[in-house]
Amino acid sequence: MTRAFALVMLILWLETGRGTDYDPILTSSIQVEQVDLAIKDSKRSREIPIRVYLPADKTAAPVVLFSHGLGGNREGSAFLGKHWAKRGYVAVFLQHPGSDDSVWKDQPVAQRMAALTKAAGPKDFLLRVQDVPVVLDQLEVWKKDGSHPFAGRFDLGHVGMSGHSFGAVTTQAVSGQTYPLGRGFTDDRIQAAVIMSPSGPANGNTKQAFGNVKIPWMLLTGTNDSNPISGADGKSRLVVFPDLSPNSKYQLVLENAQHSAFTERALPADTGRRNPNHHRAMLAVTTAFWDAYLRDDKDARQWLDSDAVRSVLDKEDQWQKK
Repeated sequence: MTRAFALVMLILWLETGRGTDYDPILTSSIQVEQVDLAIKDSKRSREIPIRVYLPADKTAAPVVLFSHGLGGNREGSAFLGKHWAKRGYVAVFLQHPGSDDSVWKDQPVAQRMAALTKAAGPKDFLLRVQDVPVVLDQLEVWKKDGSHPFAGRFDLGHVGMSGHSFGAVTTQAVSGQTYPLGRGFTDDRIQAAVIMSPSGPANGNTKQAFGNVKIPWMLLTGTNDSNPISGADGKSRLVVFPDLSPNSKYQLVLENAQHSAFTERALPADTGRRNPNHHRAMLAVTTAFWDAYLRDDKDARQWLDSDAVRSVLDKEDQWQKK
């Protein structure tokens, strides 16, 4: 082997992500702290329940928010919050009154679909997008309050936003989506976003809606990711990615993943068995994404941008970046 050939092989090895020990799945055995609280928004006479997953290290940590889907609550998708916290992030899971589980759980079975459909309207969308800055404002207050248990625990200079389904719609709104007449809900404190089961804009103009998204986005969906309430399916969820500006954007399409794949439990309309590797893939790519764009971890960015990411995916899964 010539010296020049060895150098070329070394460069290729590094560029494919095998030149580092970066592993987005690896966590410690230390249990994370879990705290349930409620934030009072006096201006709207509204109370927002939250669940906070805290890493063992008590120094200030980057913050990742999560918005649940229609009919969910702050307890859902806990596998994400626990893993992110073990990786050193404060994970704050919001519960949105009016579009949470209170909508359906006390309703007769025959009336639940109608109640959920009503809760998916513009009124609750606005409540949701307004919840996000209220929560961030309160985290800032707690961070500065020396008597509060959360004092000094939040690095609010590094904030990520995430959500599933209606929570994905919420995440899109506060992290860069543009709406007709120029109206928007973007919170500039958010530096990166993970969007699970994304949705196209109501007016169908994806270039107008997503062409000006300035921060890194990661989209996750499945080939069977359908929702009977919104009418979205695996195919329609793919309209978002093509019109995103080519600036640190990623999309993972999990083969045969259904809408419930992003949660811990199956939904009544599910067919077929769940693939346990889907959660592993979600944890890996989202963790690498947070590491890359909230911690400026070059090894994580290299892992995302190389073929190394395929090591956590099934052969049929589709991975795109731009």
